[in-house]
Amino acid sequence: MKRSILAVGLLAAMPNVNAAEADVELYVDQKTRQIFAEPGPGRARLGAFRKVDEPAATSTARVAAVKPPAGPWHERLQVRGYVQMRYNQVLSGDEAQLDAPGDKFLGANQSFGLRRVRLVISGQVSERLFVYLQPDFGSTPSGSTTSNFGQLRDAYADISLDRAHEWRVRAGQSKVPYGFENLQSSQNRLAPDRADALNAGVRDERDLGVLLYCSPKVAAQRFGELTKSGLKGSGDYGVFGLGVYNGQGANRAEGNDRRHVVVHATWPFKLSSGQFVQVGADAYAGQYRVGTPTSIKIDGTSFTPAVDAGLQGSTDRRVAAHVIWYPQPFGLQAEWTVGEGPQLDVAQQRIRTRSLRGGYVQAMLRRTGAYGVLTPYLKWQTYRGAAKFDTNAPRMLVDELEAGVEWQPSNALEIAVAYANMRRTNTRQAPYPRVRANVARVQLQWNF
Repeated sequence: MKRSILAVGLLAAMPNVNAAEADVELYVDQKTRQIFAEPGPGRARLGAFRKVDEPAATSTARVAAVKPPAGPWHERLQVRGYVQMRYNQVLSGDEAQLDAPGDKFLGANQSFGLRRVRLVISGQVSERLFVYLQPDFGSTPSGSTTSNFGQLRDAYADISLDRAHEWRVRAGQSKVPYGFENLQSSQNRLAPDRADALNAGVRDERDLGVLLYCSPKVAAQRFGELTKSGLKGSGDYGVFGLGVYNGQGANRAEGNDRRHVVVHATWPFKLSSGQFVQVGADAYAGQYRVGTPTSIKIDGTSFTPAVDAGLQGSTDRRVAAHVIWYPQPFGLQAEWTVGEGPQLDVAQQRIRTRSLRGGYVQAMLRRTGAYGVLTPYLKWQTYRGAAKFDTNAPRMLVDELEAGVEWQPSNALEIAVAYANMRRTNTRQAPYPRVRANVARVQLQWNF
C-alpha cells in the first residue's frame, strides 16, 4: 500500500503524463524505497499506472492503477456492503390480498423487515483476473416463513482479454445485461423496487452463464463517474455485451439444454455543459421451462393448466430500450419492453406463448447542500404480461404511481420515504385477484 501511495504521488507530479498517453511503468528500489520510472539493478516493478482526470466537480487528479500492486493476491481483495431496513404500512385497500414480487414485507401483518443485507468481496487479484463474490443475508427461501437466510447473488470472474482492460469475459453467476434499472444496484436506486415490466424477465436480475463485455476507456471513465458522483448510474456493464446463460433464474438448475442469448448496447454521452445522457437497447431470446402447473379454481371451475411447450420449454424473448437524463439537477429516466413468453390463458385452461409489454417513467430532482443530498422523485409504471417465474405463469396487470424522496446526510447513510398507489395482480394466490392499495414505505440504508 505504501509503495502504491508513493507511486501515485510521483506520477501525479509528472507534468508530461496525461490520460491520452500510454501507461507509465514504475519501479521501487528494494533498499532505498525510492520510486523510478525505468528498470534498474535492485529495482522491483510496481506495475503500470495511468493519470486520469476527476469529474468536473473537483479540480484534483487521481491515478488509476491498471494493474494490481505487488504482493499476495489476498491483500488485493476489498470488502464492502450495505443493509436496507424497511417499514411498510398499507394505508387503505385490500391489505390481505396485496402482493408484490419486489418486497416480501409488503402486505398483511407486516411492518419492519431487512430487505437486503449484502456483503461484497472483490478485487483485481492478477493483471487479467478480477473476482467478485456477493451473498445476501436477507433472503427468504421459497415456501419458508423464516427470513434472513444467506443466499448467493453474484459469484463471477472477469477475465481481461487485452492489457487496456477494454474487452473482458465474465463467467459465473452475475446480472444479465437486460434493462438499465435491472443493472442499477439497489444500493443506488431511488425507488424501493424495480419496475415489474423489466424485472419479470430475469429472476433476481441474475443467471449463470458467460458474457463478453466491451468498455472503451472513455465510456468506462464515464460509467465510474456516474456511480461515484451519486448520479445513480448503472455501473460498467460495457457499451456492448453479448452472452449466453441458463435462463431459469439465479440459483436455479437449468431446466432444458437450450441456452438463452442476450445482447446489450448502451452509450453514456457527456454534453459540453457537463450533462450526462445515456441511451441504449437490450434483447434476449431463449426457451423457458415453466414450473409444474398446479390445480387452480377460477370462476367456480377447477382445472390444472396444460402446457403447450414440450420439455425444451416455451418461447421466451423480449427487447427493451432505455433513456436516462441524469439528475443534474433535474433528471428523467424511462424504459419500455415488448416481447412474448409463457403465460396462463384462463379461457383455454393452458399455459401458452402470449405477448407482453410495459415500462416506466421516472422524474427526479437532485439538490445538494449543507444538509447532504436530497432527491425527490415521481415514478409511474405499467405492465401487461406474465409472471413466468410464479406457479402457473399467471398474467400480471400492473398500474402504479409512486412519489418519494431520498435524503443522504452522508455517504454512509440514506433515508427514503415513499407513497405508492398500487393496482396490481396477486400472482401467487389463485384466482389471481387484482388488488388496489395505498402504501407508505420508509427505508433506512447504511453503507460500509
